[in-house]
Amino acid sequence: MTLSSSQSGQPAPMTAVQKILARASGLAQVMPGEVVYPVPELVIIHDGFVETAYRELHALGYGSVIDPRKVIFVTDHEVAYGSQRAVERGRNIRAIAKAWHVGALYDAGRGGHGHIFPIEAGLIRPGMFLFCYDMHCTNFGAVGALAMAAGTEVTSVLATGSLWTTVPETLRIDLQGRLTGGAHPRDVGFLLAQGFSKGRWNVQYDYRVVEFGGPGLASLDLAARVALCNSITEMGVANVLFDDDPPGISVADAPDFRSDPGAPYEARISFDLSTVEPQVALPGGPDRAERLSLVLGQPIDHATLGACGSGMYEDFAAAAQLLKGRRIADHVRMFVVPGTAATARRLADDGLAQIFVDAGAMMLPPGCGPCAGGLMAPLGPGEVSVATAATNHAGRFGAHEGEIYLASPVTVAASAVAGCLADPVTLATAASV
Repeated sequence: MTLSSSQSGQPAPMTAVQKILARASGLAQVMPGEVVYPVPELVIIHDGFVETAYRELHALGYGSVIDPRKVIFVTDHEVAYGSQRAVERGRNIRAIAKAWHVGALYDAGRGGHGHIFPIEAGLIRPGMFLFCYDMHCTNFGAVGALAMAAGTEVTSVLATGSLWTTVPETLRIDLQGRLTGGAHPRDVGFLLAQGFSKGRWNVQYDYRVVEFGGPGLASLDLAARVALCNSITEMGVANVLFDDDPPGISVADAPDFRSDPGAPYEARISFDLSTVEPQVALPGGPDRAERLSLVLGQPIDHATLGACGSGMYEDFAAAAQLLKGRRIADHVRMFVVPGTAATARRLADDGLAQIFVDAGAMMLPPGCGPCAGGLMAPLGPGEVSVATAATNHAGRFGAHEGEIYLASPVTVAASAVAGCLADPVTLATAASV
């Protein structure tokens, strides 16, 4: 007779998310579907919710938060104050940080995008657990950290130090091969999102953790992993994790954040990177993937590089390589939004910012850019944009009557030059002839 793990006294194998949640909850083991109360190492809130959180807790009689040392305020949605209300909001956030003794205030120009600069600054570590206000905190899975989006319930975390959390099931995606022919990790993300929404693999994805593994991981740098995390978040997945050591990040002192052999995956999918060709996500959602070759020539008025989907240095470097020595189309407004203040400095130091400016693009301050409801560089009614933004639902860039195509950084760059959706490989080939 073979004994089960529980009968033999040995812990059953766990997925990465089970391990991280168990550790954060002070438990030896947790199972999918179980409700736990994990204690985060950090709590991150962006500028759009700080005032609301303060008002709610103040009304309940809270004069401070339970552990201000863990709290980070980030100004990334409305960085360049475009109204008197924005000026007032910024002043209030600074006052709230002082009242609550929150020392980690990354104000305008100090950090950058709250889903990117904490990675770059080393604030996010492999195996870490944190709560955040915004759903795109899944980016932190690129370095093996688990960040759960609490939404408005982040006020409960501030007040009590935790929040009830259901342990998610895990979907495993084993990546094979490597990307070729101008394909980018954003293209992979769009295809995966489409596959989930159309039932291609007949799996549930709502509130699941998507875990990437397999030999294909070896070809993906940190920026590529951030892009993959971000591109499938809008589908409603609980999180995204990678089952290997993050590139360029030390794991010497990290707690165990890898899935065990025999971990209880709800489903397992194999995906061949070498089969991917450049995509766009049609207006309406990141899951509306379509081959770029089928929509070539669609005129555009607006182009954006950056936001939390593709706001790392490598994203801009790839776009700059295509833009060097070229001008964007006369009728196109192009905006470049570095993910972090450090990336903005590096783009300037390396001469890449000059390439963008020479091409006719406009540099915006580090942060969300137009993706934050069009607070900066908005899209007008009837206009069309191509962007590396997190999502493209109606009104995301301001005007509900505008249309947004999502694409990789190189497709956005090629399209800005052509004045319509264009193939980056064709543009690069033309330069070499």
